[in-house]
Amino acid sequence: MQDIHKGVWQMGLAMLISGSIGAFVLLSGLPVTDVVFWRCAIGAVTLLALIRIGNKPFSTLTRTALALAVIGGVALVVNWLLLFAAYTRISIGLSTVVYNTQPFMLVMMGMFLGERVTLVKWGWLLLAFTGVVILLSSELTGGHNAEWLTGIGLALGAAFFYALTAIITRKLFSVTPQHIAFIQVLVGVVMLLPMAHMPTFSGNFPWPILLTLGVVHTGIMYQLLYSAIQKLPTPITGSLSFIYPVVAILVDNLVFGHSLNLTQLAGGALILFAAAGNNLGWGEKKPRECGVDIKTVD
Repeated sequence: MQDIHKGVWQMGLAMLISGSIGAFVLLSGLPVTDVVFWRCAIGAVTLLALIRIGNKPFSTLTRTALALAVIGGVALVVNWLLLFAAYTRISIGLSTVVYNTQPFMLVMMGMFLGERVTLVKWGWLLLAFTGVVILLSSELTGGHNAEWLTGIGLALGAAFFYALTAIITRKLFSVTPQHIAFIQVLVGVVMLLPMAHMPTFSGNFPWPILLTLGVVHTGIMYQLLYSAIQKLPTPITGSLSFIYPVVAILVDNLVFGHSLNLTQLAGGALILFAAAGNNLGWGEKKPRECGVDIKTVD
């Protein structure tokens, strides 16, 4: 019981931290590629320190496992690039709601890989799709510009690449999650180094924000998340994961004054409700097992 209580506060804190990341991304004022590069670089140092502090020996990697981890890292970094780019075009809250379609991207990918998709899951998928249509209709009927649609497309693309990361991570069951995350952010450093602008070390460079993104939103957040999932049953982790979109919407409103209109709220509510039903296995005859790979986090 003590482990469950500890897991609950760890998971809750991880989701609270994750929900604030969008605000830090925008407040940095840097190009998306720079933000993701420094998140990866600082996050890699933080994760390495946490792994060393925990005295966890590095997992033995076969060539196949290393290749999968690297490919997963590419997908995760692309996911961050697309999601952060969406923040600059539409609100953080709306981006986050659309991003929460990723469990259904995972279902569709699993289907193409030969996994059985139950009728109940098809129902949740249809409900989520209806939510997306409602979101789109709220703007299409209002005559909004293409920038808004681009933002929606970027958030959907981010969800796709996060689901792709999850599919790949499932194959790495012999590697501890902390080590997978460390490899992934190292891949991000290598990917983005040619595109990143080096700091001038002037007083205008947002080091406090970047350190927060790397240390808190990457190293500490993922450590809390993985530790919590090891302690908690699936229904609790699935329920607590919905703290993230709620916090993201609230932070977006408090910091930037953005809010969803009634139609967007209706569409967003359908998406989040469908995601909850899918993640928690509502309507299924047997409890659905899920792990860190299907939790929607940044």
